[in-house]
Amino acid sequence: MATAVLTFGFKTCSPINLLRSGTPPFMPFITKQTSFLNLSSSHSISGPHPLVLSKNFTIASPIQRNSRSLTVVCAKGAKGYKMKTHKASAKRFRVSGSGKIMRRRAGKQHLLRKKNTKRRLRLSKMIQVDRSDYNNVIGALPYLKVNRSN
Repeated sequence: MATAVLTFGFKTCSPINLLRSGTPPFMPFITKQTSFLNLSSSHSISGPHPLVLSKNFTIASPIQRNSRSLTVVCAKGAKGYKMKTHKASAKRFRVSGSGKIMRRRAGKQHLLRKKNTKRRLRLSKMIQVDRSDYNNVIGALPYLKVNRSN
């Protein structure tokens, strides 16, 4: 996430200094431009004497002591990319009340007739995912509320 900082310097001018100088502090020069009467002239748009602002700006009063600067901080890409949940993983894993990631045991889908009852009961219980697999599960399920200290 990149941030851009822009600083703008604003000079304040009191009404007393404004009266002494006679002109507002950021008033640009206004010059008259003579135009010839043709289709490409600005006469047809703005009248006989169009006003054009010059590129030079002057400050009528000297730099004031009480100048203030305004800093604008803008975070680029604040929202960013929203991570997607892996839906197949979301169906296979649950989070317990204490924040542990739980999973089902393998071997309970088919061929159950040859397995005895105790084994089938043991296979039907949920068990905790190994700590070594936590990073893989959390990567697939970024919004899972997991307590990593457990």
